[in-house]
Amino acid sequence: MALAGHLGDADTARRALVDPAPAVRATALGAMARLGQLTASAWRSGLLDEAPEVRRRACELGVGVGPGALGELVERLADTDASVTEAASFALGELGADASPAVAALAGVAGGHDDPLAREAAVAALGAIGDPGGLPAILAATTDKPAVRRRAVLALAPFDGPEVDAALARALEDRDWQVRQAAEDLSGGPAGT
Repeated sequence: MALAGHLGDADTARRALVDPAPAVRATALGAMARLGQLTASAWRSGLLDEAPEVRRRACELGVGVGPGALGELVERLADTDASVTEAASFALGELGADASPAVAALAGVAGGHDDPLAREAAVAALGAIGDPGGLPAILAATTDKPAVRRRAVLALAPFDGPEVDAALARALEDRDWQVRQAAEDLSGGPAGT
């Protein structure tokens, strides 16, 4: 199936969109996108598929759909599968400033999702979008689990101000060396330099 997208076999890829196996349907979505023939209808069907791996793949492909994918990707932030939420966050982050209308929903995931990977992806997306409305959620995430704190520190890059400086100063003293390293990278050196 994956070869269909590389060999220009749109008919095989199109038939596979309704295959009983979720992995085949997910691969077919990617093949259709590679061929430049992923329709909005097929993409939306993927977002609503019963299988999380298909919904996840459709979210990833939302980047290629562009800003027109915004509403559907925001809906997938509330998916019952955390990996789909993570993929939707990633796609929204890749849309950058075009995803500014998604900031409130991403902030909700960053501050309230049960899964740390989903929170981390939402924080990263907020940093990539760079909208000031996302800053409070990023600052709050600097007190989360180490991986989320590290991502939150990196997400502070497009922002400035006293609250950002204070968060970076705290991160320079974090118990996790990778959080400290991220803070050093952003602040230009270790504490006291």
